[in-house]
Amino acid sequence: MANTDPFIPLAIAGPNEVFWGRRRLIHFSGCDYFRLTLDPRLARGAQKELKRTGLNVAASRLTTGDRQIYHELETALARYFRCEAAVVLSDGYRAPLALAQAFAGEFTHVFIDELSHGASQDAVKMLGCPVKSFAHRNPAVLKKLLEGAGRKCRPVVFTDGMFSADGAVAPVREYLQFLPRSGRIFVDDAHGVGLLGAHGRGTLELADVDYERVVQCGTLSKAFGAFGGIILATETVRRQIIARSRSYAGATPLPPPLAGAALASLKILQMARARRQRLAANVTWFRSAVAAAGWEIPATPGPIVRLPVLPAAEEVQLKRRLFAAGILPPYLKYGSAIHGTFRFVISSEHTRAQLERAATVLTRFKTR
Repeated sequence: MANTDPFIPLAIAGPNEVFWGRRRLIHFSGCDYFRLTLDPRLARGAQKELKRTGLNVAASRLTTGDRQIYHELETALARYFRCEAAVVLSDGYRAPLALAQAFAGEFTHVFIDELSHGASQDAVKMLGCPVKSFAHRNPAVLKKLLEGAGRKCRPVVFTDGMFSADGAVAPVREYLQFLPRSGRIFVDDAHGVGLLGAHGRGTLELADVDYERVVQCGTLSKAFGAFGGIILATETVRRQIIARSRSYAGATPLPPPLAGAALASLKILQMARARRQRLAANVTWFRSAVAAAGWEIPATPGPIVRLPVLPAAEEVQLKRRLFAAGILPPYLKYGSAIHGTFRFVISSEHTRAQLERAATVLTRFKTR
């Protein structure tokens, strides 16, 4: 079996293939759902801004680091997501942190989904009030916790939008039904923005909710194929972030060329109906094939197909079979987690032949 050291660097061999050492393999990993990272239009957007502005502004936006490209990108984002205002940050991990800094001291209780991303887990510590986790995507448990917090409770709920482990989506609309008027929901929608909903506006579009009591964070490094963190909200929230967030005020912003690439990707996704249709068709076909083979997989709206946790010996066997079929095993295990799992991430650009090859391996493994 080939060496499976996770730190051996990969080299890009095509939209859905990588060189791993000397082997050329199909991959079903990462979160470049539309394969925009390789789109030459993003490269041209970056090159244009590199010539106009340079590689880096070397200062905070509140001093001498503000540039026109940031305002153009924020205006375009607000228009695309149909919100009053957008804030662009240097990376997606920073977005929940900046939001928490802006609202520190304004809430009495924090409730966070137990499987929320590490960025939100870090952010809630900055709010200066008690933090309680609630059962994953469980409105009934959250409602009970809110009721127990008392009438004077001013709560904030933290949750991912689309959870990266299996593509499940937070029931944001249900949370809002019993959230006090004084409360807010902060959604880390890193995996949902650009992807979920009819137009790719993310979890809020899918749930048909607005920005009155919900703030949406995200990243431009996944569905958009670019880079940078974003916060989508009301104008009042934007001003509060600028006034109170040290992550915004004290950091050098996104390099202008990356902002130029992000603006180009946003224009592409606004007109990406064919890509969205291809992605939906690929996901439907692959899910059906895997389920027909007898695998129990979560029914989720995202392009992520997660297999059940396997015994260690079977993990090794499946990895070997995938390698033998010319597929990089999409095995996911973070940090100190006890168990890992196989997570196939489908893109709009996977070919039917590539999907069939992966489905054949899984079918034969299940029926061995």
